[in-house]
Amino acid sequence: MVIKYDNSVSRKTMWDIILYETVNGHCPIEQFIDSFGDTKLKAKILRDIDLLEDEGNRLKAPHSKSIRDSRGSLFELRSKQSTNLVRIFYYFRKEKEIILLSGFTKKSNKTPIREIKIAFEYKRDWEERNRD
Repeated sequence: MVIKYDNSVSRKTMWDIILYETVNGHCPIEQFIDSFGDTKLKAKILRDIDLLEDEGNRLKAPHSKSIRDSRGSLFELRSKQSTNLVRIFYYFRKEKEIILLSGFTKKSNKTPIREIKIAFEYKRDWEERNRD
């Protein structure tokens, strides 16, 4: 799924936000965001995605943090509403494209290795199916 906005009217620096989908059409990030019953938290997450769309690779801490290891690099979009901490993994692809991969609710100080592994698997899958 691609979220596109008419950037010819207002800002010329906007990025395209693309939601990762599995080969079967399942969209983990959409399901993750839709799972929140707290409308304030969901609204905060969507505002942070809008901020990412506007700022792209200029978005820095506290909103974004890079994650690097032997598999490459990812970024996490960091949302906070009250005591709720949410992370969404993403990466930059081609010119002005941001792929949102997966998300989780943070419950400890350290990002769970399992969540990072899933995000890298989704990234690898997306890249294999979307070579240009």
